[in-house]
Order: sequence, then structure tokens, then C-alpha cells
Amino acid sequence: MIIKSAFSAPGGARGCLLRLNWRLSPVTEAPGRARKAGNRQSGEELVGHMGNIGLDAEFQKGALERLLDTDAMLMGRRTYEMLARDWAAQSGEFADRINSIRKYVFSSTLEQADWNNSIIVRGDVVREVSRLKEQTGPDLAVYGHGLLAQTLLRGGLLDEMRLSVFPLFVGSGKLLFREGEGTRLRLIDVTSSPTGVIVMRYQPAA
Repeated sequence: MIIKSAFSAPGGARGCLLRLNWRLSPVTEAPGRARKAGNRQSGEELVGHMGNIGLDAEFQKGALERLLDTDAMLMGRRTYEMLARDWAAQSGEFADRINSIRKYVFSSTLEQADWNNSIIVRGDVVREVSRLKEQTGPDLAVYGHGLLAQTLLRGGLLDEMRLSVFPLFVGSGKLLFREGEGTRLRLIDVTSSPTGVIVMRYQPAA
């Protein structure tokens, strides 16, 4: 089943949804990715040693359905470069969709975006995303958990946050918010997969 956004705006405007992979720790990073942190193992390396925990067929099916139901992906430079490296040369249902979908990359330093259907966006993030939201069509999805997501949340432009919590404790990673920042959320839906991934849908509380 394709889950539609709970967001509905007058005049046919569309929602802006944040999608995150979360582990059972106060950090956010994608499972299965390795990165060196000096001479120590980072949390991502520990996850990598244990495989793609929780990525069962049901979770992958849901990820594809959500991507098919999305008009465009919004991301910053680091997320763009990571996804382009991982998917540009791949094939299959999910790969074909992520390679063909429109991708807006918000960066002041990225000079060239070679991944198919990618557009570099300069200027004021809040203004540019507001313009995209005013257009009619399916929802927009924000990927990544860095400055772009933080800016959109502070600017009141995120209509929904979909958090996928994976069954793994890891003691390192990147904070979703800057220290001292936070926001109140309202739970609108929760589902779970056979391997224990819990997908929670939130809206910013009024």
C-alpha cells in the first residue's frame, strides 16, 4: 500500500516530507555505511560489519512505493554525493526510480551535478523550497539530516517527518539537531516490519 502524505494545503500545494533512517541512539545515520573516525571504529563501521540490519523485503517494498509516490528529492551536497556514488551505476526497480527522479541539490559549493535529472539550487533555501511547494503535484521528499533539513524545519517548511528506527544500538553518529535545538512533534502513524524496523510518521506540533 502506498501511504499518502497526511498534509493537505489549500490551492493544490504539496507537502514537504523528511525521511530519516535512525538507530537506537541519539544520532542519525544510514545503516550499513562505513566511515573512519581516526583510529577508532565509527558507529557506521559497526553497523557495516553486521550487514543491512532490518532491510527486509517489506521495508524495501515500502521504500520503493514511497519513492514512486514522490515528485522530487531535495538534498544537500553530502547526501547527493553519497547517493550518486551508491546508485548511479545500479539497475533494478528502486535504482531505476532514484536515478530517474528529479533531484534538487542545495549547495553553494557544488560546481557540477552529473547524476541524471539533477539540478543545483543556489540562493535562499527557504525561498526556493517555498516556491517548489507552491507548485501542484505529488509531495517533495527531503533526504539527509544535515543543514538543509534543519533549515527547513526552522522555517516551517517540513510538513511531515518519517523516521525509520532500526533495531541496533550504536554509540556514535551525527545529531539530528544542533545542540540546544529541538522541536515538538505529533505522531500520526506508526508501522513495523518483520525484522523490527519501526516507521513513525510525525507532523510538527502546532
